[in-house]
Amino acid sequence: MKNTMRSQPLRKSTRSRRGVLSLELILTLPILLIVLMGLFEFTVLFYSRSLVVEATRVGARKASLPGATAESVEAEVRNVLSPRLQTGIQVGVDVGLHSGDVVVVSVQTPMTSASPDLLWPIGLSLNGRNLYSETRMIRE
Repeated sequence: MKNTMRSQPLRKSTRSRRGVLSLELILTLPILLIVLMGLFEFTVLFYSRSLVVEATRVGARKASLPGATAESVEAEVRNVLSPRLQTGIQVGVDVGLHSGDVVVVSVQTPMTSASPDLLWPIGLSLNGRNLYSETRMIRE
């Protein structure tokens, strides 16, 4: 007789908690999705940034060699970058004339070509922002 009385209050409390788990899921799922989308977007941006930096380094190495032209440096930069990053790219090349001159190679590409704009619904849009890198070396 005592066992039946104890089991009834337990069933009543579990019935009242059924909706709480659904409510917790509804409240936390959007936050989790925003964090995951942000993680994905910034991971792709960091990877794209490393490609842009590597492209400027390769271009500066090419520009520091004797006989390098701005066209050959730009071709070398485009060879390093993926086709996705080449949309809207701006390559700046300053090839020095003499040995010992400073050579400057800069690459700028829109962030929207580097990563999907996933966080625009919460006000963190990539439109109008660029990935930029510049490398300077001494001409040989």
